[in-house]
Amino acid sequence: MLIYGFQNFLGYLQLALGVYAAVMLVDAAVRREDAYRAADKQTKGMWLIFLVLATALLFLMPFDMFLPIIGIIAVIVYTVDVRPALRQVSGGGRGPRRGGSSSDGPYGPYNGGR
Repeated sequence: MLIYGFQNFLGYLQLALGVYAAVMLVDAAVRREDAYRAADKQTKGMWLIFLVLATALLFLMPFDMFLPIIGIIAVIVYTVDVRPALRQVSGGGRGPRRGGSSSDGPYGPYNGGR
């Protein structure tokens, strides 16, 4: 009975990792090609191929084989190395905005009606 519970857990884990790989694939697809070059990472096409293969491996192959593990590694490398570099080059990211104050609204500074 414990083995079946663990197999169910691995099935749900593989599904979650497959969905995450698909989200990272969409993220890689919407990034600009020149951002990859500016961040000194491989080309956009290469990362799309890696992430498509990783997503397919996670959805189609059993988790106890070696190939889905390679797919997970590709998704992790994109997540922790490539994606932050692309966000930094593209100017996207969280944190305070440059060049404005925290009271700036969408049409300029907000001064409370003064």
